[in-house]
Amino acid sequence: MTTNTPVRTPFDASSTALEVVRDVDLTGRRAVVTGGASGIGVETARALAAAGADVTLAVRDLDAGQRAARDITATTGNDRLLVAPLDLADQASVAAFVATWDGPLHLLVNNAGVMASPERRTAEGWELQFATNHLGHFALATGLHRALAAADGARIVSVSSAAHLRSPVVFDDIHFRQRPYDPWLAYGQSKTANVLFAVEVSRRWADDGILSNALMPGAIHTNLQRHVSAEELERMRAASGGGAASWKTVEQGAATSVLVATSPLLDGIGGRYFEDCQQAAGHQPGTRTGVADYALDPAAAERLWTVSEQTLRG
Repeated sequence: MTTNTPVRTPFDASSTALEVVRDVDLTGRRAVVTGGASGIGVETARALAAAGADVTLAVRDLDAGQRAARDITATTGNDRLLVAPLDLADQASVAAFVATWDGPLHLLVNNAGVMASPERRTAEGWELQFATNHLGHFALATGLHRALAAADGARIVSVSSAAHLRSPVVFDDIHFRQRPYDPWLAYGQSKTANVLFAVEVSRRWADDGILSNALMPGAIHTNLQRHVSAEELERMRAASGGGAASWKTVEQGAATSVLVATSPLLDGIGGRYFEDCQQAAGHQPGTRTGVADYALDPAAAERLWTVSEQTLRG
């Protein structure tokens, strides 16, 4: 498959995560799913476990993580589930997770996130959504680079959103220190960063056998919307030209994540953006589908990587 050939799969918006892995064998593979205690994270982890993977749920709430692990074992018969603490907004927590990891890592699913939160900052003064959705996952992935390289064909799944269409990464003021804070612009910027991260991983780490793709899971009712009312979500979708939401189940919402993580159709493929289990086309104005050119811009991807490294070094 050439680098310019769009990936086409037999799945669509109605497919579920378990349907995607029906013919996939992940025996002997190790996976980490951030935010694996709720929402699409649970269903992503469930599908990976159903396919035979050893799955670590990296979560803030250990009790919720243990409940999720027990439920996954009960439904899949796979008892190779671990639960580990991880708070992506806390760099010490990320470092502790990395320090305890041992051996190869085949699949890293960067799933956890925060959406449209009120203005909040980390201890370092970083805007919370960018710090959690991008910088936390960036620190996690770079910290686990050696483990990913040891897997000889690792994949990183970068869960983005159609909200990336709201904003590029505003390099001159990423953390809203000069411009007024807008929760949706902040969220959109962080989701663009998720796509750019996948682009740069696939350029920078391809020789290590590590590739990454980004995705839009779809509209799903989960705890991610805890800062946003249903009315506000519908209003924002209508204002962006999307009209009323076509909601997915959590099982359907996890399908594209699982496809990006496991499908043999993506062997050797990186730096792309998927939605509804297909590689997305370019964004057309007036729609909420497709990927923005700025999210795939290799120069912006390289710049974001450099800025992220500098930010984490302080």
